[in-house]
Amino acid sequence: MERWVGKIAVVTGASAGIGAAIARSLARQGMTVAGFARRVENMKEIADSLEDSSGKLYPVECDVTKEESVIAAFAWVKDNLGPVNVLVNSAGITKESSLADGSLEEWRSVFDVNVLGLCLCTREAVRAMRETGEDSLVIHVNSLAGERIPFVPGFSAYPASKRAVTGLAQSLRHELAGTRIRVTVRRLERDELHELNILKYINAQTNVTTPRKLRSISPGLVATEFMASYSMFSEEAMMAMPTLNPDDVAAAAIYVLSNPSHVLIQDIVLRPLGESW
Repeated sequence: MERWVGKIAVVTGASAGIGAAIARSLARQGMTVAGFARRVENMKEIADSLEDSSGKLYPVECDVTKEESVIAAFAWVKDNLGPVNVLVNSAGITKESSLADGSLEEWRSVFDVNVLGLCLCTREAVRAMRETGEDSLVIHVNSLAGERIPFVPGFSAYPASKRAVTGLAQSLRHELAGTRIRVTVRRLERDELHELNILKYINAQTNVTTPRKLRSISPGLVATEFMASYSMFSEEAMMAMPTLNPDDVAAAAIYVLSNPSHVLIQDIVLRPLGESW
């Protein structure tokens, strides 16, 4: 991590869950972190807890579904912190909505955040990274649900949005070939209860021989408010299942960043001990 000390990282969805854990970890490792989220007050509390860290977290209000908000947020980072070296696309939502009975508004909200928001943030970050010509890294937080669709009532739009992220990441690899920007995909696995079919990990990444790399960190079920929003994943159900915590995923992100620029780590799989397939 030494080469990233003092460098600028943007983490979306930094107000809670995995995004917050990654933002904290990067700041503790000495990076200057711009946390993007709508809930700025949450990020301010996180930033206050990092006063003794070697790095710093700057809360930046940003709605990734609005282009003008994303552009303004990246402009603030450039003007106040410096050029972006690392982007972590962690912002994501899901709606418990079936294809048979759901609404266009619910489906659109999932794609606006998980796909179009990711595209907007990636575009602005890559433009900034190209200007510097330095080693840079883009991490997409994805999901194995985009590869194998689990039986979760009302899941519908979420797996489709994550399959789109996989395609976008692979396209970005081709676009950035020959540059010094690496692209990592972290695919989050969504577990089922033990009596249901469990997702199976598939390594479906392409080989990259340039300094821009696509990597995947794939954890099993992570105990966050994200999954608790589903009626199927009640507090009692979550307590009955082995889970990871957000800091486990953040540690994997630190590992990815800790490798030298010529090393390509395409996929990392994290599973809680005792997790059932």
